[in-house]
Amino acid sequence: MKCDKVVSGPANTGFLLKPADFFRRDAQTPLHRRFLAAGAVCAVHTNCEQILEAAHQAFLPLQSDARDTDFSLRLWVDSQSSSQPPWPKPFVRGLDHLVFASFDSDSSMLVDLRKRRVAGRFSPNMGADRNYWQAVIFPMLMSIVAASVGIVELHCACVVKNNTGYLLAGPSRSGKSTLVMALARAGFAFLSDDRTFCSAGKEGLSAWGVVPSVKLRHEAQIWFDELAQREPTDLQDGESILRFDPESQLGLKRAKFCEPGSLIFLDRREGPQFCMQAMSPRDAAQRLDQELMAESPGLMENQRKVIHRLVAIPCWQLRYWGDPGVIASRLARHLEGVSTGVSECC
Repeated sequence: MKCDKVVSGPANTGFLLKPADFFRRDAQTPLHRRFLAAGAVCAVHTNCEQILEAAHQAFLPLQSDARDTDFSLRLWVDSQSSSQPPWPKPFVRGLDHLVFASFDSDSSMLVDLRKRRVAGRFSPNMGADRNYWQAVIFPMLMSIVAASVGIVELHCACVVKNNTGYLLAGPSRSGKSTLVMALARAGFAFLSDDRTFCSAGKEGLSAWGVVPSVKLRHEAQIWFDELAQREPTDLQDGESILRFDPESQLGLKRAKFCEPGSLIFLDRREGPQFCMQAMSPRDAAQRLDQELMAESPGLMENQRKVIHRLVAIPCWQLRYWGDPGVIASRLARHLEGVSTGVSECC
């Protein structure tokens, strides 16, 4: 365990806590680092090395000190807490500009969206669970703060090839994760399978992934020999699912960010078919607007600015059905054809 513990005396390198300090105002978070989180600059202050390491895996180290901090996290581990995994389902509630997220009886955080500050208190065991931070806490945190720092969270998967990203949009059961897995096996890098964060700055438009895993339902596993016999890892809405890391477990490529080159809306229909049709920016923007979370008028306006730039790239509707490997192969040919001027359309 690398999380700092309470000690006394001047040699203390962790935190000091007075007995009467109920609000932990004197708790120290001496470890500090800044990251690029989905295009926004995030400052992390903590007293736990594992939390900092999890942030390093989820985000990108900031290469320049010239940029101002967009939001800050103060994540304190209390060595007197004793909660143990398995962790319960997180609980989230919001009131105006304040959002409270609870992860168990000893671990929670409060988000101030106006000041763009996050304060959290965690048990040592949760602080040390780097996989949980990457899979649950950091993605949830990014969903909460995204709009307040000019980031749009889209219900999209994303793959990358030759530094160009391809966003796959669609509702649940439209086949995003299955198609991402098939494209990753065909040589694309996996960025995200369900939620993608997009930002637009001076450097241009960018898409970011935070969660390093893919989630497949049982009916999708059967398309992939290496996954067909694996046991489910989670239960969601009464349905067994398999969640796995395609990079560490299968050796597939992973990307953390990219510049989007195409936006593809998936329309899965019964009967073998593959039909790509161009979409207008207006139709694409309307489809994306339907998925946005309700925000204040000012934040919604910032999100629409990002979407306006996003739908300026080529947008397509893909009506399809059949073997994901075959669909992935035809989609790859289409995307390559777009870049050469000879695309496969219906």
